[in-house]
Amino acid sequence: MDLSQAVRIRITNLIEERNINVSKLSTMAGISRSTLSKFLSGKRKIIRLDIIEYICEGLNMKLKDFFDDSLFDDIEIED
Repeated sequence: MDLSQAVRIRITNLIEERNINVSKLSTMAGISRSTLSKFLSGKRKIIRLDIIEYICEGLNMKLKDFFDDSLFDDIEIED
């Protein structure tokens, strides 16, 4: 799995765990729904780290906690 796929899955899991939707998360994080939706659907391959940080702030979690998930254990880095 590559890093973008893992981040996509992690965000989706967090949305489900907190029983919210993409629109609610975008509001909580202060980012556009379009940006989030395009990334989660795979239309956008890359998400900036600051966007992940905004998501973490919106979910009241630390960036280190976002990446502290087994999804990130075996990431393949693409050249």
